[in-house]
Amino acid sequence: MIADIEGDFVDMLNVETPNEIPILPVKNTVFMPGVAASILITRESSAKLVRKAERQSSVIAIVSQRDPDVEDPTKDDLYEYGALAKIVKQLTLPNGAVTVIIQGLGRVRVLEILKDSPYLIGRVEQTTEIMPDKHDKEWKTGIEDLRRAADEYINKSDDIPDEATYAIHNIRNDVMALNFIVANMPFSMKEKINLLSVDTIKERLFNTLKALNREINLQNIKADIRNKTRQDIDEQQKNYFLQQQIKNLQAEIGNDASPDKDSLEGKAKRKKWSKETEKTFQKELEKLDNLHPQSPDYNLQLTYLQTFIALPWNEYTRDDLNLQRAQKILDHDHYGMEKVKERILEYMAVLSLRGDLKSPIICLYGPPGVGKTSLGKSIAEAMKRKYVRMSLGGLHDEAEIRGHRRTYIGAMPGRIIKSIQKAGSSNPVFILDEIDKVTQATVNGDPASALLEVLDPEQNNAFHDNYLDVDFDLSKVLFIATANNLSTIPRPLLDRMEIIELSGYTTEEKIEIAKRHLIPRELENTGLKTLKERPRFNKASIEKIIEQYTRESGVRQLEKQINKAMRKLAFKRQMDGEITNWKITPDSIEDLLGKPPFYRDIYQGNNYAGVVTGLAWTSVGGEILFIETSLSRGKGAKLTLTGNLGDVMKESAVLALEYVKAHAETLNIDYRIFDHWNIHIHVPEGATPKDGPSAGITIATSIASALTQRKVRKNTAMTGEITLRGKVLPVGGIKEKILAAKRAGITDIILCKENEKDILEIEQDYLKGVTFHYVESVQDVWAFALTDEIVDHPLSFEIEEENEKEKA
Repeated sequence: MIADIEGDFVDMLNVETPNEIPILPVKNTVFMPGVAASILITRESSAKLVRKAERQSSVIAIVSQRDPDVEDPTKDDLYEYGALAKIVKQLTLPNGAVTVIIQGLGRVRVLEILKDSPYLIGRVEQTTEIMPDKHDKEWKTGIEDLRRAADEYINKSDDIPDEATYAIHNIRNDVMALNFIVANMPFSMKEKINLLSVDTIKERLFNTLKALNREINLQNIKADIRNKTRQDIDEQQKNYFLQQQIKNLQAEIGNDASPDKDSLEGKAKRKKWSKETEKTFQKELEKLDNLHPQSPDYNLQLTYLQTFIALPWNEYTRDDLNLQRAQKILDHDHYGMEKVKERILEYMAVLSLRGDLKSPIICLYGPPGVGKTSLGKSIAEAMKRKYVRMSLGGLHDEAEIRGHRRTYIGAMPGRIIKSIQKAGSSNPVFILDEIDKVTQATVNGDPASALLEVLDPEQNNAFHDNYLDVDFDLSKVLFIATANNLSTIPRPLLDRMEIIELSGYTTEEKIEIAKRHLIPRELENTGLKTLKERPRFNKASIEKIIEQYTRESGVRQLEKQINKAMRKLAFKRQMDGEITNWKITPDSIEDLLGKPPFYRDIYQGNNYAGVVTGLAWTSVGGEILFIETSLSRGKGAKLTLTGNLGDVMKESAVLALEYVKAHAETLNIDYRIFDHWNIHIHVPEGATPKDGPSAGITIATSIASALTQRKVRKNTAMTGEITLRGKVLPVGGIKEKILAAKRAGITDIILCKENEKDILEIEQDYLKGVTFHYVESVQDVWAFALTDEIVDHPLSFEIEEENEKEKA
């Protein structure tokens, strides 16, 4: 096939290939057979190869790199196909760079790399290209079409010089012309390599035509776009020249500055910003001179500058560090919350000693309605700082935190910078409300991750807002985040905050809060404060509202119920003209609020075997919990659990039963009972989900009581987790559980020995009337809780003799 092609091109293809040949890797270019080109030598190893090849007039292989950033390529970094070549001439430029003119020869395929020093040496094989028949009309027509297409592209493109047209028409050999066009057209590296790897020249022609026509279509589209936009550009240039003339005229008459610029410059002189910030502002201010006041860009730039200058750069309010005054304000506004108050007072004490201190990042964690958000106002008042609040609930866009870049239409700063601007100082008390309800990893970014920079004391001294594009110091801001659920906060964000838990209020605390805050506030809200005679709530009536009309850890529902009672009284006062008795008693509460929707459980006695009182913690406080165990004749070995129990509580029941079986002799239980009696454990209020390990000792005692028919000690409740070997483990929510036990009339409480430290932290007033019994094992629990007295009408566990086989 090659013999059909005449001329020097045949000789170029028929080059003898040595066994080992130097390989010159090139970047961002593909050498085609028969095409001459120049390359710039940048590597020392390549320079050595070129010098030696020129001296010896030897053949080299030129292969393209897959990644141009790789400096020391291996075989995997090179494409499979390349070209043989000879060094025509080496030129040294004035700047010392070396350029080499290379003549491409036949096509080769790289088999392996043998050496990589002082340059790449490898083994290649020359691949045969299937040439077209010179009398093939399809080939002749296609090559002419390719030359015309190349002319058309060169005429439309600004990147290829017109001389390339003459070169294409002066190459008489059609195959060389095809390879020249492939090498010099703006195809991608991958596309050129694909064309080089095609064995059939005719197929290479058609693929090249297809790619070139695609490029021509792209040039046509670009030309259409340029024609459509040229008119707009010409109009803008005309406006620009006119604006420059107006500016020059204004300068001549001494009126070259706009009123906006004068106002901004006047405000800038009073700012306390750094030199770097001032330099940035002046640079942005100068842009106003190049913009027409009626253009949209002018208003965008002016808005940016007004936002920039409105920020309190290094402007701080002076802290009042009088600890006695601060404590008085905190105690007046909020009842309880000792841990939070103590932490704020500690911060103020250290600040007064040092004079300068990075603000802590505090997260107040607790149930709704306990006063987390309102506490921020009290802290700001106590320190005489500005107060600002930002709600994060449902936040789903990262730009809400960091702002939008000014390239976007309608761009604005993030809510952090907006809030600082609103506060007017760089050290406000900043409440980040509902931080646990931030949406994570959305299509608009991850707002929770954006908060990492805000809440990191090591980073927030240079907080970067995308709109502002200048670092702003947030290190003096006292950030206080609030959350109801820590599990939804990402771990890195949680790690940056100091967690302070606010537990729910006890009934006693709610009564005090109602007396001090809620009732006076609602008297004013309902207008009853203006009357000479006002409603008076006694302690019993407030307690009834708390116990029977609310189910919450905080006081929001309590406030609503008090407001409802006040509204009823206001309605009666206006309808009847006068109310003779303003004293609110427990009996009159139902007239004002209706029938109570909730009832507290009370102790039910110890007349039944298998009924034991446990203690539970809920999100609205403590509750007492009854564990009931019932026995029924059957095939045995069957345990039934009811009462909407969770997996952990079910496992506790299984553990308790297995422990009772293992220690049946200790309780004087006939082991054969388990083969003939089924055990059913139930926890009342089946509609309420229950879970957790703290009922472990209660369930074990209930099973033991049912199987022995012994009474449980009167007025006794218990809480604690158990292990398979009978060890009692500590549990949480002790304070709430104790208060629930007191309300139910419990006098003795059994706890794990390790929970004794929790009892010591509770105020003694809450512990009056209750005796605590600390245990380490289930045996200790039974020793105290199970009495020797048998219940009335006990079950009979007489078991019939086994069959003869079992006797044997």
